[in-house]
Amino acid sequence: MDRLLRPTSLENALALLTDPAVRPIAGGTDLLVDLDRGGPGPDVELLDLAGIDELRGITVTVDQVTLGALTTHNEVVAHPELQQVALPLAQACLEIGSPQLRNRATVAGNVATASPANDTISALLALDASVVLRSTAGERSVALDDFFTGFRSTDLQPGELIMAITFPPMGPNTTGMWVKLGNRAAQAISVVHLAATVTRNDHGEVLDAKLAIGSVAARVVRLPGAEALLVGSPLTDERIAATGQAVAAAVSPIDDVRATGEYRTETIPTLVRRTLATLRDGDASTRWPSDPPCLGRRQRRKPIIGEVDELVEISVIVNGETHRSTRAQARSLLAWLRDEAGMTGAKEGCAEGECGACTVALDGQAVMSCLVNAAQADGATVVTAEGVATADGPSRLQQAFVDEFAVQCGFCIPGFIVAGSALLAEIPQPTDEQIRLALSGNLCRCTGYYPIEQAVRVAAASDS
Repeated sequence: MDRLLRPTSLENALALLTDPAVRPIAGGTDLLVDLDRGGPGPDVELLDLAGIDELRGITVTVDQVTLGALTTHNEVVAHPELQQVALPLAQACLEIGSPQLRNRATVAGNVATASPANDTISALLALDASVVLRSTAGERSVALDDFFTGFRSTDLQPGELIMAITFPPMGPNTTGMWVKLGNRAAQAISVVHLAATVTRNDHGEVLDAKLAIGSVAARVVRLPGAEALLVGSPLTDERIAATGQAVAAAVSPIDDVRATGEYRTETIPTLVRRTLATLRDGDASTRWPSDPPCLGRRQRRKPIIGEVDELVEISVIVNGETHRSTRAQARSLLAWLRDEAGMTGAKEGCAEGECGACTVALDGQAVMSCLVNAAQADGATVVTAEGVATADGPSRLQQAFVDEFAVQCGFCIPGFIVAGSALLAEIPQPTDEQIRLALSGNLCRCTGYYPIEQAVRVAAASDS
């Protein structure tokens, strides 16, 4: 990356975006991986959106839910109203990557990437969402179903920026849910993902239905033919079964590394049947875990304006001490912490945010430091595994890892320590489910997870 541009006004950001070499970045969890995979190529300039207040916030009214473009997945998960008025979206957001990724990744970024495997897209299609776009030429709103034009392609025009995502809240007669078939319980790209909303009258007859399915075509698709089968009658077993077959017949999945097209086709009717039966029986909300952990809440800091190139020095408070260096715009926070701050606890295991070995706390939130541009941390406070210990010795969690033999080779442990510490700071007495959710972004190849989970339990008990 040649430069990181940091505007604090929307007008300035849109003016900078007229340059085709400028790429907007929010969380960067998709963009930084794509740029890294692309290898050497033309220099790009990143437009950091973090300082633009107009892109922030979640608003819920009687008629409309509005998600600012900087809304992260964990902000959706933690929002008290969205579980009621947009449960499919909340469920999808909870399945994105890991808590660390969800603290950075935005819903708008998931939409802009436009992969057919992107989980929130099916949920938003079932909620009848639209995308608000703005450029120096003005603003327009596009129905989400019209926004996608093909595989990883959209109607976003040069110089346009996603401002917000909007959709009507689910009313009292509408129920909805989102489901996913994956190859493992966490950190898994969807083999198939499905969202459904159903509106019924007092007699149980379906007045309106919306179905959307992903990972089975070039883009996430709505299924009007299958939706029509549901309208006008109750959700009987026969009608549900017919709808499942109609959904399977409407798509032609391909073979890929996650599953064959045949497998996807065979599983679709079962996914549809279980989803619609759950909605019929009023059990959709039972699929939502109790108080899912987010591993911290964002601590807002005053944005720093201007640009960062290889000559501009950034300043980061790491474990209580200020560290400064140049050439931050071309490095990840992980590389910067190791090379400039001398904090070698965080490790590079995958460089794609899938292993958790690089977990650090950035402004109070656990994040994957391999997927944070170092210049975006200018002015931030960072805590690594080295900073978890107290002046008197290891923290209670670190000591519990030793006492419970939760350490073997040690490569992954700093990431577990930071994630576990963030969990205990957020939820001092977590349940087993909360522990598993909190550590779902961290992989260990030596000890297995039972002693690690037990170490967190012991640390929590020692503080009770």
